[in-house]
Amino acid sequence: MRGRRRIRTAVVSAAAALLYAGVASGCTTGSPGAAPPAESRPPTPTPSPTPSPTPASLWDVSPASVAAVGDSVTRAFDACAVLADCPEVSWATGTDTAVNSLALRLLGPGKVATRSWNLARTGARMAELPEQMAGAAAERPELVTVMMGANDACRPTPELMTPVADFRFSFETALARLRVGAPKAQVYVSSVPDLKHLWSTGRHSPEGLKVWKLGICGSMLADAEDLGPAAERRRTAVRERVVAYNKVLEEVCAEDERCRYDGGAVFGFRFDGGQLSPWDWFHPSRDGQARLAELAYRRITKE
Repeated sequence: MRGRRRIRTAVVSAAAALLYAGVASGCTTGSPGAAPPAESRPPTPTPSPTPSPTPASLWDVSPASVAAVGDSVTRAFDACAVLADCPEVSWATGTDTAVNSLALRLLGPGKVATRSWNLARTGARMAELPEQMAGAAAERPELVTVMMGANDACRPTPELMTPVADFRFSFETALARLRVGAPKAQVYVSSVPDLKHLWSTGRHSPEGLKVWKLGICGSMLADAEDLGPAAERRRTAVRERVVAYNKVLEEVCAEDERCRYDGGAVFGFRFDGGQLSPWDWFHPSRDGQARLAELAYRRITKE
């Protein structure tokens, strides 16, 4: 009897254990209100990132004062009379309404005389730009225009052209000088014109050929009628140096958040005979100056 009682007790205990195991298993797999297993739960949604605010542009499309630095192009040399500056028709700061200079477009005729300064010098090379920039900074302008570099390539021979490293050093130094005196001034940098295109245009003018023999830009314009391989290699070397200068202008300007390069607009502009000086077939005429003003205004006022 005692043996049967022990067997019955063991069977009951085993059944109870199986029943408990089944109930427990049911509570984790299918009981109402129970949490589903991790692998069957829907993924927790990832919160969308909060968009960062776009920083406001530091560039002002309507500066209230303009200082111009550079060389003979900004002085409008040979635009009005032979061998003479004519700043009143300068693309940057001129007062001639036919040219409609950058300063006229930005400031209006009433403010050009008091709110713009032409500090360029005919014949200047990039090594002079730091000094010109210091002078510009003293006026506290809101915009400084830079057109410099043609004279660094226009030397008596290609061997005398300014080395690219020196050109870069002078331009970097010039921007640093400006920032000391006018840290918030905006800077518009024009590319150096394509001197080889000017040669290809002016060489068809008998008057131009006569003037060029006097020594204008010898590295490019000497022996202008010579189409032989040596002359072509010389002109190509000058053009490649201009391209290298423009690359420097673009790279250095890009490092300054208040500087805009023209994107090669002046280099790419195809000056024709009517846009070149009738006295030297090299510098821009009044019409050429007007085209430079238009290119600059378009870039400076772009949002």
